[in-house]
Amino acid sequence: MNIAIRLFLGYFLIVGVAAWFVISIFAKEVEPGVRQATEETLVDTANILAALAADDLASGKIAKGRFAAAVNEALQRKPNALIWGVTKASVDARIHVTDSKGVVVFDSAGVSVSADFSQWRDVARVLRGEYGARSTRDDPADPQSSSMYVAAPVMRQGTLIGVLSVSKPTATLMPYAERARDRVMRAGLVLLAISAVIGLAFTLWLTWSLNRLRDYALAVADGEKVTAPVVGGRQLSVLARSLASMRERLDGKQYVENYVQSLAHELKSPLTAVRAAAELLQEDPSAADRQHFASNIAEQAERMQLIIERLLALARVEQLQAPEERREIDLAALVRTTLDSRADQLAARRLTVGIDLAPPNSAPIPVTGDPFLLQQALGNLIDNAIAFSAEGGEITVRIGAANPLCEVSVRDRGPGVPDYALPHLFERFYSLPRPATGRKSTGLGLAFVREVAKVHGGHADIANHPEGGALARLVLPVA
Repeated sequence: MNIAIRLFLGYFLIVGVAAWFVISIFAKEVEPGVRQATEETLVDTANILAALAADDLASGKIAKGRFAAAVNEALQRKPNALIWGVTKASVDARIHVTDSKGVVVFDSAGVSVSADFSQWRDVARVLRGEYGARSTRDDPADPQSSSMYVAAPVMRQGTLIGVLSVSKPTATLMPYAERARDRVMRAGLVLLAISAVIGLAFTLWLTWSLNRLRDYALAVADGEKVTAPVVGGRQLSVLARSLASMRERLDGKQYVENYVQSLAHELKSPLTAVRAAAELLQEDPSAADRQHFASNIAEQAERMQLIIERLLALARVEQLQAPEERREIDLAALVRTTLDSRADQLAARRLTVGIDLAPPNSAPIPVTGDPFLLQQALGNLIDNAIAFSAEGGEITVRIGAANPLCEVSVRDRGPGVPDYALPHLFERFYSLPRPATGRKSTGLGLAFVREVAKVHGGHADIANHPEGGALARLVLPVA
């Protein structure tokens, strides 16, 4: 299972269980809360009515006096009150009044007069001078028939003369409890939905950060030049920097090993030639031979120096993740400057150079990068074209742009590249013999061009032109 899905499910499971627990507690507490609030109201009502009933109960007129008439009139009223979305259409209270022995002397429903209520909890406790309340089902088999009873003492000159009990059917309270429960459940569902959105956003953010780290690690494994990502959170940023540091150390170690091996291999032939010439010089050859051997030593020393210089330049570029200097450069002007620096070489081979702008007379093509590195890369392409061109031939440099890329292509009219050599031209130390001299170069120039192109976010390639000769391209992003 994807780690993002695991994170989301784990987060949502924790939040869901917590939300369910809280909602469940709230839902279970709604009905008791409504009952408690109602009981508190019934306490006030019972005590007020007990005070109003005291005169009639003391005079023996409780069943037909002013109190009974007022209660009966109140019970006939139609309040039509809209209470929190629930309509109350009738007065649902029931009132009992007992004498000091607990015998009912007034019942607003008219069904319990003369009944002995002295054993009911509400009446019995008040007769003992305590707070009395109870909840009783009218039908023992029907929980919806339950009623709440709250009793209050009827006092006359400090003497207990009876008990007034007010009852309220629990069924009339249920709409409020159910409405409150529904609101709690809806709020809980909204909370879960919001939690899910937050969890999804967090998961996507974390997944995005982890994916950037993954892509960076894969790019490093493929040998690409990439910058360590700056991802969200301190721990992930530290991990990214640690990966970058580890990559640099591993690359550095392997890099040094590869270069030492390559350098040792490439210097072996020149050193062998120098050693052989030196041994022959010790045998006191003729003056002509001495001159030949000395020239050979100088030539091989120059070759070793060139290999070391170019290898150091290539090593420096390969370690770059981005150009050290960035500025906007006119590509056409850079090409002309590079050609001017090769004027003597072109003249020595009697080569002509044609510069082709595509489209003609177009605006300058700007690129952003290091002018020194780009000029060196272009110089290597032009040097190759000079080396493989026939004397008196022509070189064509074409500059074109098609957003978001631009390219410089250098074409010679030489013999072209053998098919077997095309896949290896950008490898270090791979070189083909020059037609004019039969000698090979250091084999580092095209590798340098490729690395410069990669540092600038582009690429380089070489192919044979359909009309003859080789076509080398340096492709770069437009500024």
